[in-house]
Amino acid sequence: MATFFMPLNYVRADGNRLKNYLKNTLALVQSQNVLVFQNPNKIEVALEISERGRARAFVELLARRLGLSTINPPTTDQIKQVAKQQNATLVEYSLITNELAINGKHQTQESELFIWVIKPTGEILFRRVDLKKMLPKENNSLADFINQTPMAIGTSNRSIIPITSHAKEKLKKLYEILIHPISDILPTNPDEHVIFIPQGELFLVPFAALQNAQGKYLIENHTISTAPSIQALDLLAQFKQRHKRQKTQDVLVVGNPIMPTVVLKPGDKPHQFSPIPGAEQEAKAIATIMNTQALTGKAATEIEVVQRIPKARIIHLATNTYIDTMQGFKSFLAFAPSASSDGLLTIDEINNLQLYAELVVLSSSQTALGRITGDGVIGLSRAFFAAGVPSVIGSLWYVSNQSTLFFMTEFYKNLRENTDKATALRQAMLATMKKYPHPMEWAAFTLIGVS
Repeated sequence: MATFFMPLNYVRADGNRLKNYLKNTLALVQSQNVLVFQNPNKIEVALEISERGRARAFVELLARRLGLSTINPPTTDQIKQVAKQQNATLVEYSLITNELAINGKHQTQESELFIWVIKPTGEILFRRVDLKKMLPKENNSLADFINQTPMAIGTSNRSIIPITSHAKEKLKKLYEILIHPISDILPTNPDEHVIFIPQGELFLVPFAALQNAQGKYLIENHTISTAPSIQALDLLAQFKQRHKRQKTQDVLVVGNPIMPTVVLKPGDKPHQFSPIPGAEQEAKAIATIMNTQALTGKAATEIEVVQRIPKARIIHLATNTYIDTMQGFKSFLAFAPSASSDGLLTIDEINNLQLYAELVVLSSSQTALGRITGDGVIGLSRAFFAAGVPSVIGSLWYVSNQSTLFFMTEFYKNLRENTDKATALRQAMLATMKKYPHPMEWAAFTLIGVS
C-alpha cells in the first residue's frame, strides 16, 4: 500500500513547555533510579513513578471521553488489577538517563533500561539492563540503534531485499536487550498474552520480529500487543466495555478510493495520489469474509465514510495515507473527494468523531507511526483512540500489496472465528511467515490497545 510521509527524524517541541516537560521527566527518571539503587524493595514505587511520567496528556484525553472529571496516576494495586483484568503479562520499559556536563553544556545520556513484568496474578518482577555494556560501540544510544534497525531489514523503502546476516544480528541484539533479561519470567504458553508498554523510540521496535539466539521470532513464542501506558490500557478497556452496550454490527471496509489531489506543503504544486488496485482487491476479499460490501473507487468518498463510520463495529481502511512524523497532527487518510469534501480525513476530524468500533485496521504503510514524544506517538492511531476506539492495528513500515492481501485475509478469517484480536494477529503472522519468510512481509502490523 502506498503512503506519503515526512522524513523519520523526530523534532521535539521547543519553548517553556518543552523545558518544563524535560525537567519533570528527568526528575521522575532520577527518582526511579535513586529508589531502585538505594533499596531494591522499592521497585513497585519506582513502577508507579514510571507510569506517572508517561502518556499523561493522552490519559487525560481518554478520561474526558469517558466522562471522568479527574484522573490520578495509578497505584501499584491498580496496576496489578489491570494485569488481572486483561489476563495478560504487562511489560513496562523505562529508559534511565544520566545528566552530564559536556563542553559546559548539560546533556542527558542513556545509562540503563528498567523493565517491570506484571503477571496476571499480580506478581511484579523487575530487571535492569546496563545499556553501556549491551549496545554496540558505534551506537550512542538505544534510540540510535533502533532507528537503524528498519533500514537493516529492508523496510526503509518499498523494495523487498533478502534479509542479511547483519539484519538478523540487529534483531537478535534487540532481543538480547529487551527480551532476554525477562525471558525466564514471561509466560511459557504461547497463547497467553504479553502487552508491551514501550517508551520513546521503543515504540518503533517490531517486537514480533525479534529473534532469540536459536533464531526463533518472538511471535512464535508469545501472543503480543502494545499500549501507550498501563493506565491508558485500562481506559481503553473501559471503551471496549462501553461499546458492548451499543451493539453496533456493521463492518466498514474501504479500499482504493478515487484519489484526491492535495498540496502537501505550502507552495508545492498539487499532488495526485496514485491509485492502489491491490487495496481494492484486499477490501473485496475482506468484505466477502466479513459478509459485507466494500466501499471502493468513486463510492468511497470522505463524506460516505464519515457517515458510515459511527455505526461500524469493525473499520478496515486500505487507502493512501500521509504520515507526519515531524509534528504528528498533520497526518491524514485519503478518500474520494466530492463537491463538499476535499477527500482528506485529518487527525483533527478523526478526533471529533464519536466512534463505537471495537477495532480500526489501518492497512497502509507506516500507519502506526507519528511524532514520538514523552506522551507517546502522536498520529493516526492516537486520533482513533481519542474518538473512542479501544484497539488499532497499524504498520511500522512500508507494506507490499501481495503479502498484505494474504496477511489481512488470514487475520479476518481468524477474527471471524471469535478469536481475540491479538491471537488473530499472531495466527496471521505465523501463516504469512510460512509463505513470505522475510520479516518485512509479515511483521509490520502491530496491535495497539486492548485485545
